Amino acid sequence: MLALGTIVYLKEGRQKIMIINRGPIVEKADIQFLFDYAGCIYPIGMNPEQVLYFNEENIDRILFEGYKDEDEQRFSELYEESVSKLGDKVRKGTTNLRLNNEA
Repeated sequence: MLALGTIVYLKEGRQKIMIINRGPIVEKADIQFLFDYAGCIYPIGMNPEQVLYFNEENIDRILFEGYKDEDEQRFSELYEESVSKLGDKVRKGTTNLRLNNEA
């Protein structure tokens, strides 16, 4: 699990993405989808209309790793436990899932 503030390139991507959330659950057509990360375009920052949801396998390259300390380590442990308890309630999201009406 990458820390908040980590800067990555996604596969096929041309813009830097900064991780701003981990484990977001997004609802579409009454179905909940879990993603590994949510990000924004770097250096522009957060725009609610342009939040990008992606998973570990979509990352091509890590350019900068965000801050990590003992709280980060504890979060990672608790996160893994929480995800394993979700079971079939939440589906794994994919980057080709259209969450809004964007093209």
